[in-house]
Amino acid sequence: MPKLLGFTLLGALLPGLGLIIGGRRKLGAFVLTVFLALVGVAAYVALTRRDEVIAAAVVPSRLLITSVLIAALAFGWIVVVVGSHRSLRPATGGAGGRVAGALFVGVLCFAIAAPAAIGVQTVLAQRTLVQDVFQSQGESKSATRPTTVNVKDPWEDRPRLNLLLLGGDDAPSREGVRTDTVIVASIDTKTGNTSLVSMPRNLTFMPFPADSPLRKFYPDGFGKEGLSLDGRLEWMLTAMYQNIPDAHPGILGPSDNEGADVVKQSVGEATGLKIDYYLQVNLQSFPEIVDALGGITVNVNERVAMGGISSSHIPPKEWIEPGPRQHLDGRHALWFARGRYGADDDQRQVRQRCVIKAIVDAADPQTLVTKYKAIAKAGQHLLRTDIPQELLPAMVELALKVKSATVSNVTLDSEKLRLKYLHPDYQALRETVQSAVDSDPAPATTPVTPTTPTTTRKPTTPTTTPPPGPTQNLADACAYNPSGDQPN
Repeated sequence: MPKLLGFTLLGALLPGLGLIIGGRRKLGAFVLTVFLALVGVAAYVALTRRDEVIAAAVVPSRLLITSVLIAALAFGWIVVVVGSHRSLRPATGGAGGRVAGALFVGVLCFAIAAPAAIGVQTVLAQRTLVQDVFQSQGESKSATRPTTVNVKDPWEDRPRLNLLLLGGDDAPSREGVRTDTVIVASIDTKTGNTSLVSMPRNLTFMPFPADSPLRKFYPDGFGKEGLSLDGRLEWMLTAMYQNIPDAHPGILGPSDNEGADVVKQSVGEATGLKIDYYLQVNLQSFPEIVDALGGITVNVNERVAMGGISSSHIPPKEWIEPGPRQHLDGRHALWFARGRYGADDDQRQVRQRCVIKAIVDAADPQTLVTKYKAIAKAGQHLLRTDIPQELLPAMVELALKVKSATVSNVTLDSEKLRLKYLHPDYQALRETVQSAVDSDPAPATTPVTPTTPTTTRKPTTPTTTPPPGPTQNLADACAYNPSGDQPN
C-alpha cells in the first residue's frame, strides 16, 4: 500500500509517469510529453514575455479563454491522477486498501481542483472589473478624450501621457459631488518617469480653451467678481464638476461623465497640458481598496485630524499621531489623505501624493496574487474613467515602467503664482508646469529656466516672473522628517 500510494503521488506530480509505471506506457509517455511541453512553454513565457502576459490580463476575451483553459487543464490532470491510480492498483487488493487509495486520490484531486477553482474565480473577477470600469471606445462617450487609438503603438507620436486624477467627495451628507482632489499625472511614455501637479481645490476663474463652447459663457474663466468668501465656494475648482454641467447640460457633446470632461478641459488649459484621460476615485469607497491591499505604509510627519471643523472650532475626536512607517488601514488612510482640521491645502496635497505613492508600493505581485478578488471587487466601486478597453494592454505596460521609475512632485509657489488670490496667474502656472515636465524629474535644487508656454492665451491678470518649476522625488517628499509644527 505505501508503494502504491507513493507511485500515485509521483504520477500526480509528474502526470503520465504513473501510467507508465502501471503498464500503459504509450498513453503515459504521451501525457508526460504534453505536460513537460506545457511546463517548458510556461517557463519560456514567464521569463521572456512577462509584460505581454500581464497586458493580456486586461483583455476580456483572453481572460475568458484563460478561465476555460484553467478549468480544462485541472479536469485533465484529475483524470490522469485517477487513471494512474487505477493502473497501479493490484486487482487482488483488499477492501481496506481500496478505501485508503480512494481517500488518497480524493485528497490529491482536491489539491488540484481547489487552486484551479480559485484561479478561475480570480480570472473572472478580473474580467468583470475590466468590463465594469473600462468601456470600449465605441461603446462609451467622451467629449474630451482622443478620438482615435493606435492599439499597436499608442505612444508612437505621444512622448507624454497626461492623466487627470480626481477624488470625488460624494458622501450622502453632501449635496452633489465636489472634486476636492485634482492631480495631473504627466507620464513620460519612454521611461515611465511621472510628474504630479496638485491643483488647489479653491482656485477661482479657472480658464477654458479658446475652442471650448464654455469659453463663450466664461471668457475670463469660471468665476464672479464681488462675491463674499462664502459666495466664492460655488465658483471654485472644487465646484466645477457639479455646477457647470448643471448650468449647461450637454454643452461639450455626448459624455458619460460631463463633470470630468469639464474639469479636464479647464485643468488642461490652466496647466498648458493636453489632458488625455481621467481616473476618478470615489472617496467613499477608497477605504475598501486600501483594506483589500492589506493597508498602506506612510511616514506621518505631523498630527493629522480625523474629523473636526476648523471654521466652527469643533476639534476632532481622533488623531493620527506622527511617526515613521506607520501602517494605516482604509479608514485611517482616507483621513490621512483628506484630514484638513488645523492644516492647509498644501499640507493635504503633499499627503495625497504620498498616499498615491504608498498605494503603488503596496500593489506588489504577492499582494495582487493573494488578495486580488477583494481588490477587483473594491475597484468596481472605486473607479470611473474614460480610458478605453483597447488601450489597457499598453497602459499596463506603461504602469510597469511607472512602478520602477521616478515619481516626482512639481513644486508650485502659491504666492508667486497667486494661487490663493481671486485671479491666479495661470500664464505663470503654465510656464512653471512646462519647465518642470521638460526637465529631468530627479530631485532639483537649482532653478530651471522656464520654456515658452504652449498656449497663446493672454492671462486675465498681469503676468509675474514665473518661479522655477523644480520637481521633487516623492521618496524624499514622503520621508519621515517632522518639522515640529503640529496642529493643536
